[in-house]
Order: sequence, then structure tokens, then C-alpha cells
Amino acid sequence: MNKRAGSQMVASNNVKKLTLVLGGAASGKSEFAEKLVTATQKTRKYLATSQIFDAEMQAKVDKHLVQRGEGWETIEEPLDLGPTLKSAVPDQIILLDCATLWLTNLLMAKRDIAQESAKLVANLRSCKAEVVVVSNEVGMGIVPEHAISRQFREAQGRLNAMIAEAADNVFFVAAGLPLVLKGELP
Repeated sequence: MNKRAGSQMVASNNVKKLTLVLGGAASGKSEFAEKLVTATQKTRKYLATSQIFDAEMQAKVDKHLVQRGEGWETIEEPLDLGPTLKSAVPDQIILLDCATLWLTNLLMAKRDIAQESAKLVANLRSCKAEVVVVSNEVGMGIVPEHAISRQFREAQGRLNAMIAEAADNVFFVAAGLPLVLKGELP
């Protein structure tokens, strides 16, 4: 049974085991992902990867908290997502928001991006709960001028491709509207 959620259709309990929601900045990807998760009626966990370094980021986090509403357990983890994914149980659903900030955190911590990305995908595949991952699509613009920006863009593209390969559903959100890249819109 479908119900309307904003301008998107979401199913009442039809999220696949792993769903990837891609989009640009302020595209509506997080709101769409939250609606997918909320529609399942499962126990909701929000795995937050952001780190708050300034007032702008605090305002963004506060906006997301209000947008989500009640009924979420929030786990703040900027680097080590494995324990949360490994401890999840089948009657839960996890919203990982977002893979882009997680990757940024790894880069800034000088971690091995390829190794950490492979570990994340392995943990997503073996997670007993359903998982919805939000990630930015950063490769649609110009080639960045700086080496670290190019390194990040390449790493983000590889990570998105790895998660997409493992995912049952992949959606691209533009202007608040989901486009199906893999699977089907619930």
C-alpha cells in the first residue's frame, strides 16, 4: 500500500535490504531517505556522520532534527560505522546520513580510504537490519583545481559505485524528485 509523502510516493513497508539515495547538495535526498525509513514502521536509527565545527553546520543539524521529528535513536559516529551496523537487528532500519561526510572525515583523519570504503560496504552487505545510505553525487561538475579536491571527488565516485553495486535500490534525487537508477520506487 502506497501513501503520499510530499511529492514522492513511498511504500508503507517496502524498503529493500540496502538502499542508496544519491543527489546534489540541497537536492532533497535526506528528506526522501527519511520518508523511506519512516514509512517502514521499523525501529529507526539515525547514524550521523557529521561533525559540527561551526554555526552553519549546527544550523543544518538542527534543521535535520526538526525535519525528522520524534521516534529516532541518533548515533553520532564520524569514522567507525562498523559497530552500529554489526549490532543492528532485523526489526530495525538504519539511516546512514551521510557517506560523503564520512568520507570527508576519513580524508581529514588521513585514513586509508580504499580500505575503509571496502570495510563499510562489507558491513552494509552483512548488516541484519535494512539500511538506507545518503550520499552526494559530486562528479557532475567541473574538475576541481586542487589535488585534495580531485582526490575526494574520485574517492566519492568510487564509494558511491561500490555501495550502488551492493544496493537493492538506488535513487537519484534532483529538485526533490527521486529518479530510479536501480530497483524500483516503493
